[in-house]
Formats: sequence, structure tokens, C-alpha cells
Amino acid sequence: MRRRTAIGVLAAAAALLTACTAQGGDPTDFPTPGVPGPAEPGTLRVLASSELSDMTEVLAQVEKDTGIKVRPTYMGTLDAVDLLAKGQADGQFDALWLSSNDYLRLRPDAAKKVVSETPVMSSPVAIGVKAATAKELGWKPEDVTWSQVEQAVRDGKLTYGMTDPARSNSGFSTLVSVASALSGAQSALTDADVTEATPRLKEFFKGQKLTSGSSGWLAAAYDRRGDIDALLNYESVLKGIPGLTVIRPRDGVVTADYPLSSLAATNAETRDDVRRLTEALRTPATQRAITESTHRRPVVADVRPAAGLDTDRRRELPFPGSRSVADGLLDSYENDLRRPSRTVYVLDTSGSMEGDRLADLKRALTALTADFRDREEVTLMPFGSDVKSVRTHVVEPAAPETGLNAIRQDTATLTAEGDTAIFTSLQKAYDHLGTDRDTFTSIVLMTDGENTTGAKASEFDAFYAGLDGDSKEIPVFPILFGDSDRSELEHIAELTGGRLFDAQQGSLDGAFEEIRGYQ
Repeated sequence: MRRRTAIGVLAAAAALLTACTAQGGDPTDFPTPGVPGPAEPGTLRVLASSELSDMTEVLAQVEKDTGIKVRPTYMGTLDAVDLLAKGQADGQFDALWLSSNDYLRLRPDAAKKVVSETPVMSSPVAIGVKAATAKELGWKPEDVTWSQVEQAVRDGKLTYGMTDPARSNSGFSTLVSVASALSGAQSALTDADVTEATPRLKEFFKGQKLTSGSSGWLAAAYDRRGDIDALLNYESVLKGIPGLTVIRPRDGVVTADYPLSSLAATNAETRDDVRRLTEALRTPATQRAITESTHRRPVVADVRPAAGLDTDRRRELPFPGSRSVADGLLDSYENDLRRPSRTVYVLDTSGSMEGDRLADLKRALTALTADFRDREEVTLMPFGSDVKSVRTHVVEPAAPETGLNAIRQDTATLTAEGDTAIFTSLQKAYDHLGTDRDTFTSIVLMTDGENTTGAKASEFDAFYAGLDGDSKEIPVFPILFGDSDRSELEHIAELTGGRLFDAQQGSLDGAFEEIRGYQ
């Protein structure tokens, strides 16, 4: 069975590049992937890691100084590497600016697309712990090790959130950091190291209570929940979240160095613009602006890190030595180490979905089955004037195709009829889920229209207010599609702590795929 590994994301990358727009919160938290557009003199089309959206002001100043405008397209690092490896970036982008090129170097087909790379700034993986929790654990930030973190999780004294390693380089770097530290690897991480560390890793990931496709949503969910002790992410991200004691474990970390890279498919003039942009970003004045505004560390020796960034040295933990090890580690996390997922797909199959819209839904859901993980529970809840059926399937590790084929068969039988009972159907989804704290639980709502029958928005609000605390932690991820009402869906996302995804500007495939990072 095909698994979601670091090599299996090309289709998702293409879908996200051309289709999906995430909505809600600060726009710098939720950067918008988009088509890069045609080449323009004086403009560099840059394929960039999502978190670099916080560089807007710095890049605006660099443009004033050099005349070079940066036009970024934001994407997860692993997705971007796949896009590059398959030649999809040729002629579409002028430069690459990822949080790290470590995984890129494991992909010869991607590495040959890059002809230069220069680090611009750095940020290590770190742990942000509530001050009260750190005090209760008796931790001194300068002395904490990954083993101590693991022991706190084992003792039930520490829970945390982290981004999805299959979508986010901060999550992947965190996974590598933990695996390297707990395995005791002294050189490049191997399959044997991962096998050695697996029992400890299973215990460690029992403490993960939040997953996310973006650091911005992770921080918002952490603040909303209030009952999670820590976040694992880059130091620069954690420093921007009030109330956290930021710890770089003493036994080592993986560090992002944000190299700006020229692409082989570009001409000499474009490469010279990339060189000039890199030089401008590495001037002392710009390095000071970067560290002060983003909490990243300067790479120029005579510029000190911003206040609050300690200068004690830490060992750089070994990155996987081969692509197979990196993919194997990611596969193990997705299908064995992490908590399983439990999702209800509340699917509008009202009369307005007849024709192309229903065909699009069936195609997108069928394609999505290739991405479902071992142990994942998937419920399809199609609705029109009311919920039409509730069919639940589990992807059992011993026979995954049984569950996947059942999902495909149920998808194929979907028919369009009836009115649109959005809020009644959401209430039934919450009733179906009940309370389950041992899974990553969520509801995905896809609708092509406004609510026309059944419970009204105010009635759903009252229903949600009456849920117990655990059930209120279940987010709804609505998808804007067809003629659906943006304000109606934004309200649902905001009320439940979810996030709105936009398929009106692209495809359902891209929306469903992007949501996977939050499940």
C-alpha cells in the first residue's frame, strides 16, 4: 500500500501550488500558495518555506536598497523538494529559499537543480514550555535534555503539540532531533538507529496532543486549548508566543539555516540578482533587522543575536544519511509512532451537487484514500436535507486495502439530492464522535451552498456551547466550494477552533490534501 512518505508528496505539492488558499487569523501565519507568474525584470520568483512570510518587512527594505523585488510562493519544504526534483519548478521559479537544504541533498534529482546556496540566518529546533510547567518539573533551561523531556512525557507530566513532519520542515526537523537524540546516534542517522529508538519514540509521541500543517494554526490552537504544556518547533516561532520558556536541549538539536539558492534552469542575469539579494540579506544592518524582527539568529559573525537568544553552543544532531532512512523515519511516524487519526467527513450531496461538482467530490475523495494512514478511522457522512448515512471504516495495518476499498466503494455510491442541512449534519457529526482523547480527532465539512434547512446557525452555536470540554476540542475544517457562504463557514471554523480552506479558487483535491496536515 502507498504510504505518505517524504517521496510521496508531488501530487499534493502540485495541488497546493495551483489550488488551495487557507483562511483565518493573521495572514502572515497562513501564507497563500499561488501560481508564481511570468518572469519580470528585477523580480525574483522564489519558492520559499512557509514560515518565511515573516520576512515581508525585511524584503521590502532590501528592495529599496537593491531594486530587487522578491515574489514568493510559499510551500512546505518537503513538497517544494519534490516539485523541484520532478522538474515542475523549471522556468517557474528563479530561486529556492527553504528552511534547510538537508533533505534536498538526499535527493540527487533535486540537488542537481541547485547551483549555489548561501545560509541567510538560522534557527534551531527547541521546546517551548509553559513557565509553570518548567518550574514544576524543576527544569533549568540550560540543562534540559531530550531524555528528560521523554521522561516527563512517560510520567504524564508533559503534553505538547508539533507540526506534521510530512508537510512542515519544522515538524520533520523535530522528528529527526528526537530520533537522533533518543537513539544516541553519533553520526548520520541510520535505519538501525531508528529501530533502536522506536520503543522510546513510541512513548515520546504519546505526549503529542496537537498536530498541524502550519506553525501559525498550531500556536492558535495551543492558546485556545490551554491544557497543553509545550510546543515543539523552531526557536524563532516559539519566541513569538507569550508565556513560553524556550529550551534548546543540551544534548543537541537540528538547525535550520535558510539557504538562498540559485536554480540551474535560470540564466546568468537572474543568478546575479540572486547573488545580490543574498549579499544584501547578509549585510550587518539587515542581519540585525532579521534577528530583531524574526527571532532568528544571524549568520554574520559580528552581529549578535537579538536579546533573549542565548549564545551557548549546542551539538548539531545528525541528519539521516540517506533518503531511505529519512523516508523510513517519516513512514514510521505516520503509521506507527503518532496517535492515530479519527475524522468525520461531512459531505454536501444536496441537489446542487449534481453533475460536475459531485464528480469532483468523488474524484478528490478517491484520490485521498492513497494518503490515509494505518490505524486511521474515517467516517463518511453525506447529507442533503438531513444526514443520509453514516459509514465508518478503519485502515487496519494487517489489511489496509480492505478499509480503503470500502471508502472508495461508499464514495462511488454518493448521489445528489435534497436541500442543504449544514448545521444539523454538524451536530450529528459531534454526536457520532463523542469523546476520544487518544486520537487526533476532527470534522471536515464540504459544502457547495448555504444552509437552507434544519438547524440554524444560532441553534448550532447553542449546541456547541453545551458540549463537554473534550468535545469542544474537536475542530471543524470547512471547505469553501461552489456557491458556499464564506462568512457562514468562517463562523464555523472560528467557533470550533478550525480553519477555513478555499477550493473556489482551485480544486477540492488541493483542499482535502492540505487539511491532511491537521489530522
